[in-house]
Amino acid sequence: MAVNELWVNEDLQALIGNENPFTYFLKQDGEVFRALENRRTFAVELANKRYFIKYHRGVGSGEIMKNLVRGRLPVISARNEYRAIRRLRDLGISVPVIAAFGVRGFLPWTRESFIVTEDVGTQENLEDYTRDWTRKRPAFHDKQSLLTEVVSISRLMHDHQVCHRDYYLCHFMMAAQGGNRLTVLDLHRALVKRKLAQRWVIKDVAALYFSAMDIGLTQRDLFRFMRQYTGKSLGRTLSEDSLFWQAVDARARRLKGRHG
Repeated sequence: MAVNELWVNEDLQALIGNENPFTYFLKQDGEVFRALENRRTFAVELANKRYFIKYHRGVGSGEIMKNLVRGRLPVISARNEYRAIRRLRDLGISVPVIAAFGVRGFLPWTRESFIVTEDVGTQENLEDYTRDWTRKRPAFHDKQSLLTEVVSISRLMHDHQVCHRDYYLCHFMMAAQGGNRLTVLDLHRALVKRKLAQRWVIKDVAALYFSAMDIGLTQRDLFRFMRQYTGKSLGRTLSEDSLFWQAVDARARRLKGRHG
């Protein structure tokens, strides 16, 4: 793994000139979406084009240990998102376009990194789109086509050893028309592994189920998801994968209990 890595597309390189890209992106200012001690996410206008910048600073050993004790993998750079976006793009899944990426520093507490992505445009996330489904039933075709696309993305991602780790409806953006309808966002915690342990798959599918619990999905909708996700008949997946689906259900209900 490269300790120091830098890539900037031609449009942004023309703006940056001879200035250090780390300095250039760090000093930018715009609409802030998240500001944590070691990570800042904000949108900027550069040469009449909107971009999102995620700038990561070093993570202290105390924060790393706190995450590990809680069973969480700490995010120590933008490399997670960079790798995940590239992998999903190669799989044909719609993701934001990377405009720049950089990482420098060996130790986690001194490492500095950034990722710049092009804005995906004015879109609605799937959580907001489905919010009123319980009161205003969607067209059958619309619901089924969205369900099919979410299942397809999920299966493709997990079959190719990628775990999102924040796999909620709000991280799917809906395009108004044309091409892939859904774009997957917020991959900064994603894992790209040679062999993805089943617990990570359970975590993703349970998070997705939790975020969809209150949108009016029927038992038939859930069974359709299970069939399409496993590629098996309902009877086979209920018998052969029963432990998996029980674990998904249990984890989703724990999330529901914590978050209401």
